[in-house]
Amino acid sequence: MSRNTLVVAGLALILAIGALVLQFVLPAGDGGASSADLDAIRADITQLKQAGPSQSLKIAYMDAEQAFTVFVLAVGDLRQRITDKTNEITQLQNEYNQGIISSEESQRRYFVLNAELLDARMTTAAGTLDRMIASDDFSDLRSALITLREEAQPLLDEINNLVSTISVGAIDSTEFSNRHATLSAMFEQFDGYVTSAATQKLVQATDKVAREQGYDLVIRKKDVIMYRNDLTVDDITETVKAEIAGYL
Repeated sequence: MSRNTLVVAGLALILAIGALVLQFVLPAGDGGASSADLDAIRADITQLKQAGPSQSLKIAYMDAEQAFTVFVLAVGDLRQRITDKTNEITQLQNEYNQGIISSEESQRRYFVLNAELLDARMTTAAGTLDRMIASDDFSDLRSALITLREEAQPLLDEINNLVSTISVGAIDSTEFSNRHATLSAMFEQFDGYVTSAATQKLVQATDKVAREQGYDLVIRKKDVIMYRNDLTVDDITETVKAEIAGYL
């Protein structure tokens, strides 16, 4: 499977989702809001205040990262294999450090476990995508998600093939490392598209809650809130979490 194939599928999904989604939810690289983001928020507040003295400003904030954990917990059963493989790698490292196994045996098992971990991560992401496709709450993205799932199948097959090949020792360490690195990069790209789809629904849910409860402005908690008056600025995180609880 070529990298271009996933790129094409990913672009289709990104177009369906919209460029502003990740800026709203995902953490900024430097841990802080940009000057442009803060200026935009100040401009929104100023505009709302100018609407008239009789209009009170109703503001809320939402902790996007905390709300996103709802989706993570919803696929906890799929993620169990990732946890298991991670624990096995830790145990292997402990056995090697204690001198229980040789360097050669440690390396052989390490390669196998790393291939299996990548397979577990890919299977989890694909399984999450399958649940999105089946969910009525993702119906507006279904066409793009189906395309992405179809395009990702060859990558899933290639990772499975790598697991089989390293398990029987039919590949040397250099070739394994190169193939593993290439497939890992392609997986990260695919997983990013799946995350983007979930992020879009989180943004939509926040919009729905805000409109239903009559808020003029909802701010993302991370990066922009340094102080809030508990009497005038509400936390709608739990309400948004309740809204998306049944999506997956």
